[in-house]
Amino acid sequence: MNRTSLSGKTALVTGAARGIGEAIATALGTAGASVMITDVLAELGRQTAAKLTSSGTRAAFAQLDVTDEAQWEAAVAATVTEFGGYDILINNAGIELTSLMADASPADMRRMCDVNVVGTGLGIKHAFRAMRPDGAAGKGGAIVNISSVAATIAYPAIGGYSATKSAVDRMTRVAAMEAGKLGYGVRVNCVYPGLAATEMGLKLAQDIAALGLAADVNAAVGSVIEQTPLGRLAEVGDIADAVVFLCTDDARFITGAGLPVDGGMGT
Repeated sequence: MNRTSLSGKTALVTGAARGIGEAIATALGTAGASVMITDVLAELGRQTAAKLTSSGTRAAFAQLDVTDEAQWEAAVAATVTEFGGYDILINNAGIELTSLMADASPADMRRMCDVNVVGTGLGIKHAFRAMRPDGAAGKGGAIVNISSVAATIAYPAIGGYSATKSAVDRMTRVAAMEAGKLGYGVRVNCVYPGLAATEMGLKLAQDIAALGLAADVNAAVGSVIEQTPLGRLAEVGDIADAVVFLCTDDARFITGAGLPVDGGMGT
């Protein structure tokens, strides 16, 4: 990605302390954006912001529980104050709680809905309010929501998670239509990442093995690779590069779209 393709832009990334979120924040910085790292993991989030700063990216940290509207308001205000604008939102924060449908926990399903659906919806809401012409930033922008290949395939033991990531896809398309019709100047897209060897991805493989759906963790990972035409797991950089593309002017006529970054697994 061109180091200047996002020069002068400011991004807020949720769940950016580690994993895919950290990779996306790093890639945005490499492309020239200033980046607000947000997460519930304050110490790790500050370390990630410091790492980006040491590599030449303008970066800062703001505490953000995406289910808390007041924290959204504070994080957006901090972004505008710190960097003088707000152009890009990456709704990355999410959780996955594995369960067979026959054993589904109401509390777990509600928790995933709160983080994955409500959290994403609040992010869109406050990005629109800041980015639209009458907002605190007022120059339009781009939103990329992180859905999942789980929204496009039937995979065992992730029914609740799949439902929430399908909801992210639907919200993306409705938000894109609203932003266009109302003249906000904001494009809204999502990506469907395949399984990556992050802490969350490896925990899913462990859970699949524990439920007896695979002989062991290696077999669980192997089954995903077997279903993936490109024959490997996703790397965080694969996902980050696709997200950055959707934020640049190269994607200027793309909105309301879902981009698979899954090696063909969802084909």
